[in-house]
Amino acid sequence: MDEIDLKIVSTLQKDARISLKKLADICFISAPAVSTRLTHLEERGIITNYQTSIDYKVLGYPIKAYVSLRLSPKDKDDFYPYIKSVGNVISCDCVTGSYSQIITCYFKSTRSLDNFINDIQRFGETKTQIVFSTSVIQRPLELNPGEVYF
Repeated sequence: MDEIDLKIVSTLQKDARISLKKLADICFISAPAVSTRLTHLEERGIITNYQTSIDYKVLGYPIKAYVSLRLSPKDKDDFYPYIKSVGNVISCDCVTGSYSQIITCYFKSTRSLDNFINDIQRFGETKTQIVFSTSVIQRPLELNPGEVYF
Protein backbone atom coordinates (compact mmCIF):
# COMPACT_ATOMS: atom_id res chain seq x y z
CA MET A 1 0.00 0.00 0.00
CA ASP A 2 1.30 3.36 -0.94
CA GLU A 3 0.31 6.82 0.35
CA ILE A 4 -2.52 7.13 -2.17
CA ASP A 5 -4.02 3.80 -1.08
CA LEU A 6 -3.77 4.92 2.55
CA LYS A 7 -5.51 8.19 1.70
CA ILE A 8 -8.27 6.30 -0.13
CA VAL A 9 -8.83 3.90 2.78
CA SER A 10 -8.68 6.70 5.36
CA THR A 11 -11.18 8.79 3.43
CA LEU A 12 -13.57 5.86 2.89
CA GLN A 13 -13.50 5.08 6.62
CA LYS A 14 -14.90 8.55 7.24
CA ASP A 15 -17.36 8.58 4.33
CA ALA A 16 -18.00 5.36 2.41
CA ARG A 17 -20.49 7.19 0.16
CA ILE A 18 -17.97 9.69 -1.17
CA SER A 19 -18.05 9.98 -4.96
CA LEU A 20 -15.19 8.70 -7.08
CA LYS A 21 -14.71 12.26 -8.35
CA LYS A 22 -14.32 13.70 -4.85
CA LEU A 23 -12.01 10.84 -3.88
CA ALA A 24 -9.97 11.47 -7.02
CA ASP A 25 -9.73 15.18 -6.16
CA ILE A 26 -8.54 14.39 -2.63
CA CYS A 27 -5.90 11.97 -3.94
CA PHE A 28 -4.88 14.10 -6.95
CA ILE A 29 -5.49 11.26 -9.41
CA SER A 30 -8.20 10.50 -11.97
CA ALA A 31 -11.53 8.87 -11.12
CA PRO A 32 -10.70 5.77 -13.26
CA ALA A 33 -7.40 5.44 -11.34
CA VAL A 34 -9.33 5.60 -8.04
CA SER A 35 -11.73 2.94 -9.33
CA THR A 36 -8.83 0.66 -10.26
CA ARG A 37 -7.22 1.15 -6.87
CA LEU A 38 -10.52 0.41 -5.10
CA THR A 39 -10.83 -2.84 -7.05
CA HIS A 40 -7.30 -3.84 -6.03
CA LEU A 41 -7.93 -2.92 -2.38
CA GLU A 42 -11.06 -5.08 -2.42
CA GLU A 43 -9.29 -7.99 -4.16
CA ARG A 44 -6.47 -7.86 -1.59
CA GLY A 45 -9.01 -7.99 1.24
CA ILE A 46 -8.08 -4.58 2.62
CA ILE A 47 -11.58 -3.23 1.94
CA THR A 48 -14.04 -5.93 2.95
CA ASN A 49 -17.34 -4.02 2.74
CA TYR A 50 -18.98 -0.63 3.02
CA GLN A 51 -21.16 0.13 6.05
CA THR A 52 -23.42 2.82 7.41
CA SER A 53 -23.18 3.96 11.03
CA ILE A 54 -26.56 3.72 12.72
CA ASP A 55 -27.83 5.05 16.04
CA TYR A 56 -29.53 1.93 17.38
CA LYS A 57 -31.20 3.84 20.21
CA VAL A 58 -33.13 5.93 17.70
CA LEU A 59 -34.27 2.67 16.06
CA GLY A 60 -35.61 1.41 19.38
CA TYR A 61 -32.65 -0.67 20.60
CA PRO A 62 -31.49 1.27 23.68
CA ILE A 63 -29.78 -1.66 25.44
CA LYS A 64 -26.18 -2.19 24.33
CA ALA A 65 -24.30 -4.96 26.09
CA TYR A 66 -21.03 -6.82 26.06
CA VAL A 67 -21.46 -10.47 26.90
CA SER A 68 -18.33 -12.43 27.73
CA LEU A 69 -18.61 -16.18 27.23
CA ARG A 70 -16.35 -18.95 28.45
CA LEU A 71 -16.73 -21.25 25.45
CA SER A 72 -15.50 -24.82 25.58
CA PRO A 73 -13.47 -25.76 22.47
CA LYS A 74 -15.79 -28.72 21.91
CA ASP A 75 -18.75 -26.33 21.49
CA LYS A 76 -17.19 -24.08 18.83
CA ASP A 77 -18.72 -25.96 15.90
CA ASP A 78 -22.22 -25.41 17.31
CA PHE A 79 -21.62 -21.94 18.73
CA TYR A 80 -20.25 -20.12 15.67
CA PRO A 81 -23.23 -20.83 13.37
CA TYR A 82 -25.60 -20.05 16.25
CA ILE A 83 -24.06 -16.68 17.11
CA LYS A 84 -23.93 -15.67 13.43
CA SER A 85 -27.67 -16.31 13.23
CA VAL A 86 -28.59 -13.96 16.11
CA GLY A 87 -29.60 -10.65 14.52
CA ASN A 88 -29.05 -8.64 17.71
CA VAL A 89 -25.34 -9.54 17.73
CA ILE A 90 -23.24 -6.99 15.84
CA SER A 91 -19.87 -8.58 16.63
CA CYS A 92 -18.34 -11.59 18.32
CA ASP A 93 -14.61 -11.73 18.95
CA CYS A 94 -12.48 -14.64 20.11
CA VAL A 95 -10.18 -13.20 22.79
CA THR A 96 -7.54 -14.13 25.32
CA GLY A 97 -8.27 -14.34 29.02
CA SER A 98 -10.66 -16.26 31.20
CA TYR A 99 -13.53 -15.71 28.74
CA SER A 100 -12.90 -16.73 25.14
CA GLN A 101 -15.64 -14.75 23.38
CA ILE A 102 -16.79 -11.15 23.66
CA ILE A 103 -20.17 -10.52 22.08
CA THR A 104 -21.47 -7.01 21.33
CA CYS A 105 -25.24 -6.87 21.05
CA TYR A 106 -28.23 -4.52 21.06
CA PHE A 107 -31.69 -5.22 22.45
CA LYS A 108 -35.01 -3.44 22.82
CA SER A 109 -35.30 -4.41 26.50
CA THR A 110 -33.38 -5.96 29.36
CA ARG A 111 -35.88 -8.84 29.21
CA SER A 112 -34.81 -9.62 25.63
CA LEU A 113 -31.16 -9.40 26.66
CA ASP A 114 -31.86 -11.74 29.58
CA ASN A 115 -33.50 -14.26 27.23
CA PHE A 116 -30.46 -14.13 24.97
CA ILE A 117 -28.07 -14.64 27.88
CA ASN A 118 -30.11 -17.57 29.16
CA ASP A 119 -29.95 -19.10 25.69
CA ILE A 120 -26.18 -18.78 25.21
CA GLN A 121 -25.42 -20.12 28.68
CA ARG A 122 -25.83 -23.58 27.16
CA PHE A 123 -22.42 -22.89 25.60
CA GLY A 124 -20.73 -21.84 28.84
CA GLU A 125 -20.48 -19.32 31.66
CA THR A 126 -21.29 -15.70 30.83
CA LYS A 127 -20.54 -12.26 32.23
CA THR A 128 -22.60 -9.32 31.00
CA GLN A 129 -21.88 -5.61 31.00
CA ILE A 130 -24.61 -3.16 29.97
CA VAL A 131 -23.38 0.11 28.48
CA PHE A 132 -24.59 3.28 30.23
CA SER A 133 -22.93 5.76 27.88
CA THR A 134 -20.26 5.93 25.19
CA SER A 135 -17.44 8.45 25.42
CA VAL A 136 -15.86 7.51 22.07
CA ILE A 137 -18.11 6.15 19.34
CA GLN A 138 -16.74 3.62 16.88
CA ARG A 139 -14.51 5.61 14.61
CA PRO A 140 -11.98 5.05 11.85
CA LEU A 141 -8.49 3.90 12.71
CA GLU A 142 -6.01 6.66 11.92
CA LEU A 143 -3.70 5.33 9.24
CA ASN A 144 -0.30 7.01 9.19
CA PRO A 145 1.62 6.83 5.90
CA GLY A 146 5.01 6.88 7.64
CA GLU A 147 4.14 4.24 10.20
CA VAL A 148 5.65 0.78 9.81
CA TYR A 149 3.01 -1.98 9.75
CA PHE A 150 3.85 -5.44 10.95
